[in-house]
Amino acid sequence: MSLFLALAAAATVDVGGVLALPLPDDAQDALYAGEPALVVDGHAIVGVPADAEAGRREIVVRTPAGEHSMPFIVVAHDFPEERLTIANPRMVNPEPADLERHARERVIQDAAYALRTPPRDDLVPFLQPVEGRISGEFGFRRILNGQPRARHSGLDIAAPTGTPIVAPAPGTVAAVGDYFFNGKTVLLDHGGGLVTMYCHLHRIDVAEGEQVRRGAVFAAIGATGRATGPHLHWTVSLAGVRVDPLRAMAALNALGDGE
Repeated sequence: MSLFLALAAAATVDVGGVLALPLPDDAQDALYAGEPALVVDGHAIVGVPADAEAGRREIVVRTPAGEHSMPFIVVAHDFPEERLTIANPRMVNPEPADLERHARERVIQDAAYALRTPPRDDLVPFLQPVEGRISGEFGFRRILNGQPRARHSGLDIAAPTGTPIVAPAPGTVAAVGDYFFNGKTVLLDHGGGLVTMYCHLHRIDVAEGEQVRRGAVFAAIGATGRATGPHLHWTVSLAGVRVDPLRAMAALNALGDGE
């Protein structure tokens, strides 16, 4: 275990980021924050929330010889602010009926994020679902019409209405809806606690429970819900933790490149 402990001891990850920790060959599983970690190509994939405190963390690896701790360091990151003007005032200060609707819709989305279906062995390559201009970065503190709001939990990619969106990896459609803030939305379950969400869609081409292939078109870009223009809001969640989609994609694809 000494080689793996040495590798893990040197590992660092920014808040909001994703870390791939190499596991020993005889690893039976790996636990992080009390639940099984996603394992891809012999690596435990760990996601850290954007609002996490800096400091030491660890995963616990179980082998036939017993349990072993693999530490890593979480590093602070200063996310900028982003100021947006929303034309519809209800999208900034919702009415009571809007909040009730949002609460019902949040239950559906949270249930999808809570899925822990069996992990897959075909998550790499992990594709960017659409090409376009990055119009909103992960982790930015949003200021809407002068009012502070929560951090941006995903990545915004701007492209014309109707631009096809493809699945980054194989998965199952966990939820489909037309939500107050998110507009037309799809959530995909890729197994092992990896769930992705796609919001503000113009068109949805799949139904709940349907299987999707990597690279298959399942929706199109739009501007439904709270949107200032046509774009995709793409969320990546690891074991319930929202992480930077670009860093998740980089971490997974580095494994596919043999790095």
